[in-house]
Amino acid sequence: MAENKELELAWAFVNHTNRSIFLTGKAGTGKTTFLHRLKMHSLKRLVMVAPTGVAAINAKGVTIHSFFQMPFGPILPEADLNVNKGFNRRFSKTKINIIKSMDLLVIDEISMVRADLLDGIDRTLRRFRNRNKVFGGVQVLMIGDLQQLSPVIKEQEWDLLKQVYTNGFFFSSNAFRDCNAITIELQHIYRQENPKFIDILNSIRTNSLTEEVATELNKRYIPDFKPESDAGYISLTTHNNKAETVNREELASLKGKTFTYTAKIDGKFPEYAYPNAVDLKLKVGAQVMFVKNDSSPEKRYFNGKIGKVKHLDANEVVVHCPDDDFNIIVTPEVWENINYSVDTETKAITEEKIGSYTQIPLRLAWSITIHKSQGLTFEKAIIDAGSAFAHGQTYVALSRCKTLEGLVLKSKIHANQIISDDNVSRFNAEAEENAPDEQVLKDSQQEFQLDLIAEIFEFYGFLHSLNRILDVYYKNRTVIEGPIEATFLPIKDCITNFLKVANGFNAQLKQLSVNEGLAEDSAVIQERFRKAIVYFNTETETKILEPLKTFAFTTDNQAVGADITKQLDDFEDLLTIKVLYFKGMVSGFNTTRFLELRAKSVFSGKEKPKKQRKTVINGTSNVELFETLRLLRNDIAEEQDLIHYQIFSQKTLYEMCETLPTTKQELLEVNGMGKRRVGKYGDAILKVIRDYCKAHDIETSPDIEFFEAPKPKPKKGDTKKESLALFESGKTVEEIADIRELNTNTIIGHLASFISSGKVKITDLMSAKHYKELKVIIPEKTFENLSDLKHQLDDKYSYGELRLVLNELSNSQ
Repeated sequence: MAENKELELAWAFVNHTNRSIFLTGKAGTGKTTFLHRLKMHSLKRLVMVAPTGVAAINAKGVTIHSFFQMPFGPILPEADLNVNKGFNRRFSKTKINIIKSMDLLVIDEISMVRADLLDGIDRTLRRFRNRNKVFGGVQVLMIGDLQQLSPVIKEQEWDLLKQVYTNGFFFSSNAFRDCNAITIELQHIYRQENPKFIDILNSIRTNSLTEEVATELNKRYIPDFKPESDAGYISLTTHNNKAETVNREELASLKGKTFTYTAKIDGKFPEYAYPNAVDLKLKVGAQVMFVKNDSSPEKRYFNGKIGKVKHLDANEVVVHCPDDDFNIIVTPEVWENINYSVDTETKAITEEKIGSYTQIPLRLAWSITIHKSQGLTFEKAIIDAGSAFAHGQTYVALSRCKTLEGLVLKSKIHANQIISDDNVSRFNAEAEENAPDEQVLKDSQQEFQLDLIAEIFEFYGFLHSLNRILDVYYKNRTVIEGPIEATFLPIKDCITNFLKVANGFNAQLKQLSVNEGLAEDSAVIQERFRKAIVYFNTETETKILEPLKTFAFTTDNQAVGADITKQLDDFEDLLTIKVLYFKGMVSGFNTTRFLELRAKSVFSGKEKPKKQRKTVINGTSNVELFETLRLLRNDIAEEQDLIHYQIFSQKTLYEMCETLPTTKQELLEVNGMGKRRVGKYGDAILKVIRDYCKAHDIETSPDIEFFEAPKPKPKKGDTKKESLALFESGKTVEEIADIRELNTNTIIGHLASFISSGKVKITDLMSAKHYKELKVIIPEKTFENLSDLKHQLDDKYSYGELRLVLNELSNSQ
C-alpha cells in the first residue's frame, strides 16, 4: 500500500482536504482494502453507507435508504421527501447530531447508486447542515467501478427520471455536477499478476476487444469441460435461477445424510441483508464457498475460497480446499448489523450493534450468479457469459479469476457480447484527462485550511436571530418590558463589524498563502491567526457576552415571550460555539484540532441547561419583591384555574413594585387593580408587600380600611348557609361568587358541604360528563396531593371538580 501512488494520493485527498472524491479502479486494485484502512485510521468523523443490504454488511456500514430514510421509488427534484405515504422521515436527535457532526460520508459500490438517490442524499444533508453548500458541506468519498454493475432502474421509473437526468448513473446527478469532485483511478492490480490476462481484462473493460485479444481469451473455451470433483471450480452464470438449479441438482446427486444449519438471528437484521441462507443444507462431498473472511488469527479462509465438505456434525463443518495441505474446521461466524450512534462521553461517532446473524459461513458453490460474485476472488472458475444482458457483466465475471489458466469458458466471447454504456465511456475519458496530481492536492489542501479558518470567524448566521428578536420587539413593543433595543442594536453593530473584519482577514490570508503555502506551516499566517483570535475573543467578551449577562425581559404574551426566548437560545448556542473555537485555537491553527472542536461544538449547545430568562428589567429596583409577587400571581392562577394575567397584569406588577402600596386604598390606586380584584386578592398582595417593606426597613402607610365599616365576621356555618340560600334562589355559582365577593372555588366548597344531605347534587356543581370521567380516572392515578393530580390530568378538569370527586370517593370508602 505504501508504494501505490494513487492510493496514497487518495488517502491524502480524503484526510487533508474537503474535496469530494470518486475513487475507482479495475477489479482487484485494492478499493475494498482502502475502505477498511480508512475506517480504521482516518482522523475524520465518518459514516459509511452502501446501496444494498449485503454490500452494507460487507463494508460494515449501513444502507443508504436506512441511514437517510429514503423512499425506494424515484426521487424527483421538486418532490417533498417528507410526504411519501407510510414513509418515516422523522430523524432522531442522535441521527441529526451525527449528520451535523460528521466530516466524511463514504458511499461504497457507487456504480449501483442512481442519480436521483445521490441528489436525495444531497437534499437531506443540506436540510440539517448548510443549505447553501452541496452535500451540506460534507466531504463525500464515492468508491466503485463504473465498468462493473450499474444501477437497477425499472422502465416505469426511467419514464419519470429521464425528464430530469441524461442517464441513471450517479455522475449525472445535480449534486455530483456541483460538488467539483475529483476522480482517482487505482492502477495497480493486486488480484491478477499475468500481464497477458491483465491486457485482456483491460480491453474488455474499455470495450476495445480486438480479434487478436479475443483469440487469446477464447483459448480458454473448453466446450465439454467436466472438472474433477476435487478441482474446486465454480460456475459463474448470468441468472439466479440457473445457479440455484445447478446447486440443487448437484446436492441431490450426492449420497448421504443432509445436514441443515439454521441461522440464529438476534435483534434487528433485515431479511434483505441476510448474507447467507437461513437454512443451509449440506452433504458430505458438497462443493462450497466461504462467504466471509476468517475472524480467527489463523486466517485460514477468505470470502470466495472454494472447497469440499469432508465431514458434518451438528455444530461444525470440515472443509478441504484444493491447494491446502490441511482441513478447515468451520464453525458459525457472526455478521453484525450496525447503527451509528454518538458516544455520550467522547461524542465520537460510534458503531452500535443492533442485530446479528450467526451461521456457518458457507454456501453451495457449484454455481453462483455474476452479480453475487462481485468483490470475490476465485482460483478456478467456469464462466457462462454467453447470455450476458447488462453493462459490465462479462467484465465482472472474468475479473473474478486470479489467473487465465484457472479460467474456463463455456462459450466463446466476442466483441458484440461486451455490453458497455456510452455514458460511462465518456465520463471515464473526461475523468482520465482531468486526473488530479500533487499540485491539485496542494491547492485543495490549502483551500481546505483557509475554509476552516474562515469558518472560525464566520458570524453571518448570528444575524438571523438578532433580526428576529428586534422584529418581534418592534411589532409587540407595547407588551414587552426590557431593554431590547439598548442591548441588541449594539450587538448587531458588533456582528456587522465582525463580518467586515472577517472578510478583509480572509482576503489577506488568501493573498499571503500564494507565497506562504499551507496555513498550518506558515509562521506569518499563524501569527496573523493568533492576533485575530485575540481580537475576536476580546470583542466578543466585552461587546456581546457582557451585555447578555445583565439582559432580561418580560411579557404577558406567551407566544411573543417564547419566540424571543427561542431566538436568544439559538443566538447563545452560536456564541458558545465561537467561544469554544476561540479558546481551543488560541495557540494557533491546526486542522485536526479544529475538526475535533467542530465535532464537539455540535453538542456544546445541547448539553448546557438553558438558563432561566430573568424577568427583572431596568426601572424595577425592587427585584426580590417583583419575583415574590410574580410567584404569588402564578400560585393564585393555578389554584383558581385562571390565566396569570387575570389576577393582575405585568404592567400592574411593575407599578406595585415601584409604588409599594401597603393599604387597600393605595392598592386601589394602582392601574389595573379595581375594587373586585382588591377584594379578592388584596390581602395576599398587601401581606407580601408589607413583609418586603419590613424586611428592608421601608416606611409604610397606616392600615386604614377604605371600604364600608367592616361587618361582623359571620360564623362558618352561617356563611355556607348564605351561599346555599342564594343557590336555592336560582343563582349560579359565578353569580353567588360575584354577590359575596368570593372566588368560585370557595362557593363550590360551601355548597359541597350540603351534598351529603341531598340539598345539593354533585352534578349541580360540575358537568355530568366530567363527573363520570373523573370517577373512572382518579382511582387509577397515584398522586401525593391535589396539585400533583391536577398535573397528571387534562387541563379541562378544574381544581374544584377534582376536590368534589375526591371528597365523594373518600366518603364512599
